[in-house]
Amino acid sequence: MKRLSLFVAGLLATSAVWALTDQDWPNWRGPAFNGSAKATGLPESWSATNGLAWTVDLPGPSGATPVIAGDKVFLTSTDSQGNLLLLCFDRNEGKKLWEQPVGIGSKVVGRNNLAASSPVTDGQRVICMFGTGDIAAFDLDGKELWKRDLGKEFGRYSIMWLYGSSPMLDQGRLYVQVLQRNPLPDDYPFNEAKKERESYVMALNPADGKEIWRQVRATDSTKESQESYASPIPFKGPHGNELLVVGGDHVSAHKAETGEELWRARLYEKRDDWYRIVTSPIGYKGLVYASGPKGQPVVAFRDGGKGNVTTEKLAWSFSESPTDWATPLILDDKFFVLDGQKHVLTRLNPETGEKVWTGKLDSDVIWSSPTGADGKIYLVSERGTALVVSAGDEFKILAKIELGDGPVKSSVAVAHGQLFIRTAHKLWCVGKAASTN
Repeated sequence: MKRLSLFVAGLLATSAVWALTDQDWPNWRGPAFNGSAKATGLPESWSATNGLAWTVDLPGPSGATPVIAGDKVFLTSTDSQGNLLLLCFDRNEGKKLWEQPVGIGSKVVGRNNLAASSPVTDGQRVICMFGTGDIAAFDLDGKELWKRDLGKEFGRYSIMWLYGSSPMLDQGRLYVQVLQRNPLPDDYPFNEAKKERESYVMALNPADGKEIWRQVRATDSTKESQESYASPIPFKGPHGNELLVVGGDHVSAHKAETGEELWRARLYEKRDDWYRIVTSPIGYKGLVYASGPKGQPVVAFRDGGKGNVTTEKLAWSFSESPTDWATPLILDDKFFVLDGQKHVLTRLNPETGEKVWTGKLDSDVIWSSPTGADGKIYLVSERGTALVVSAGDEFKILAKIELGDGPVKSSVAVAHGQLFIRTAHKLWCVGKAASTN
């Protein structure tokens, strides 16, 4: 029976890989988990009325990024009644195919609500998670496959600005990260009698939602610095299949099969009670990149160590133009860092951290992370200004498009030769009309 279960699990993992192509955008950071896509012929410029395949109204705001599998587009949202929804649209026409309520919650703290987490898909099913702890899986036609309430099972999340990590799928495992403050303060959004909280990473079977493993992640950080809004990132490293986790002042690598921590590294020397981390890590060609908050540096560590590798494995550190909330981008062996507050985009050599160029963006504050494809970088500001920047050897703004409909916090998705942009009340599909392929 055990062998049969393993065989079935292997089939599920294999079919999930087969179900997607490199033209899809299966999670908030794309098919390579680094913000880039293999695409050509993408638009360099458009307007709010020209160069669009379609636009569709959304029931409510969210910072979640759309994900795309084949001819279907999925995204999470709130609505005016406080429902937490998973929506599915036809990529060809923008027609809404179905919506499913998953939870209830109308809390808003700062710029965040309970629908901040992006969905994830393996081409067979789509899985969504909300700041209430509700997590659910559906087939591509909207039939519910399973549902769990992690907030009820392990305690409502102890995170000041509401939960923002997105689930990730890889090799037949669904990864969820909950790095939170312990004990739970009385003034946090979800106040409960039991104050003790564990920070943990867990892997679930995407077919039925059952737990594969759950790993407590220890930290020596304090207060809000225990919290993380980053997402766990799968990575093929020297240890095999790994999971990269950022939070609690550290980046750590874990065995994908068991959750066991392989190594960890402190991201910066300064200790502060209020250093929550927003940016997700990146793994690329033997290096692991992560960013400290609030002016702390972007750093790279060589993968493959054991234990505390802060000094031993540090490859480089860059502090001239740091990023507080935008996850960096890897595109065509180039590394890009966005300081969204100062509107500065910087290109670095990914192996050495050497600066190639820095450019000032003609924009208001940018909350989204950069997306790259076809030699171009796509950004959207809070006010709804889309920017297209060359990813070449010189900084150059190729286009500036005023879409409006702010506030915008979602990143751009790229799939099947099109761009998908979520503003406060609309989803925009930029490019030629979709073809079924």
